Amino acid sequence: MPEASLPDRALIQVSGADAEHFLHNLVTTDIAALPQGEAWPGALLTPQGKILFDFLVWRDGDGFVLDTSVGQREALVKRLLMYKLRAAVEISPLEPTGVTVGWGEDAGRDLGGTGVVDHRFAVAGIRVTRKPGGAGAGSSQGYHALRVLSGIAESCLDYALQDAFPHDVLFDLAGGVSFRKGCYVGQEVVSRMQHRGTARRRLVLVTADTALPATGAEILAGGKPIGTLGSVAGNRGLAIVRIDRAGEAIAAGTAIRADETELSLQLPGWSGLAFPSSAAEEG
Repeated sequence: MPEASLPDRALIQVSGADAEHFLHNLVTTDIAALPQGEAWPGALLTPQGKILFDFLVWRDGDGFVLDTSVGQREALVKRLLMYKLRAAVEISPLEPTGVTVGWGEDAGRDLGGTGVVDHRFAVAGIRVTRKPGGAGAGSSQGYHALRVLSGIAESCLDYALQDAFPHDVLFDLAGGVSFRKGCYVGQEVVSRMQHRGTARRRLVLVTADTALPATGAEILAGGKPIGTLGSVAGNRGLAIVRIDRAGEAIAAGTAIRADETELSLQLPGWSGLAFPSSAAEEG
């Protein structure tokens, strides 16, 4: 079973009698429905509905663990404490930092007390497990290549915080957003996008006949920008693009390029999405 160390991940523990209620009413994930042994994606949004912090969340006894990036942890703890008020909740960073991931059919079959299944990959039909601590595991290169192939976005690699809506990174299709629970920060905007079908930017799989340009390269269709290249693994990558404009280009046979490299774009099969090819389809 391949394993990889992710030293850039950090964990936060949220515990106490009000922990579930506190998180459920604050973040995008349906915390009340979160099953044992699974890590689901989630976000804390701005009032305008954009992702301010992103993480994975799983149950840990009577509390929860948030798995986020090292760079986000301190600010996320401060933001959670700001919302705590008088709730019976304890919020604290866990040490050491780092997470170990494993993948394959036998990945983490005996997970023990701290290992969990990554729901994002499960939706894509791949078994990936996560557990605290990264010492002794291999390089993260193989994991990120698997993530690219699977269509799993991560902040700072594929999108900037405060710049993307949950729909942009497929949170609405991967268990990262609940449209059934009550209000949470940014809920009104996200729900409006869902019910009106106004999500235009989506994560896509990118391939080319040669190595892709570097992360951050602008993607053009007919000379007009439609998105930006995110994670890259050889000739495969991820990007968030305007799927209406990409659909028009694909239907018209217009070349899509980044730094003169011709690209092929595909929506992840597990998403069930398709490129609209006309204004009628977009509606």
